[in-house]
Amino acid sequence: MQTTPIALTQVSAHPDDRFAIGFAPLSLDEAYQLADVPGNGAVVLMSGTVRDRTDGQAVDYLEYQAYEPMAMRVFAAIGWEIRARWQDVNRIVIHHRVGKLKIGEISVLLAVGCPHRSEAFAACQYAIDTLKHQAPIWKKEWFHGANGTQSSTWVSIGACELIDN
Repeated sequence: MQTTPIALTQVSAHPDDRFAIGFAPLSLDEAYQLADVPGNGAVVLMSGTVRDRTDGQAVDYLEYQAYEPMAMRVFAAIGWEIRARWQDVNRIVIHHRVGKLKIGEISVLLAVGCPHRSEAFAACQYAIDTLKHQAPIWKKEWFHGANGTQSSTWVSIGACELIDN
């Protein structure tokens, strides 16, 4: 899915949407509950987790950093863009974690509540694709070398390509 740059000037969130960036572990239950209302026929939830390998190299852990003020504006702009494209969407949740994350921990949660599943799926995919390409969030991948040394590299999550397509 192609994303186009979104306008960020003085973007505030829709009052029904919930966006957060923080160090605390993310909760699937909380994200689902925030997106769920009686008018929904679907809640689509996407969970991004820390995997144990990148390009065949064993990963020890990841570190995430974000420029939070701008990232929150990107999240809000994503929300407004979703509401413009899929007008039945009634709840949008975007939570991203920063700090040191172990293998298997959740780094990002997105949830979209909507009366119909097709719009909820499309909006959720748009949200993660746009976030990855436009939010000022970086991850540092820490690798364990064969000789016992540790190496790392910073990657803008916007540089992460969708491998599963």
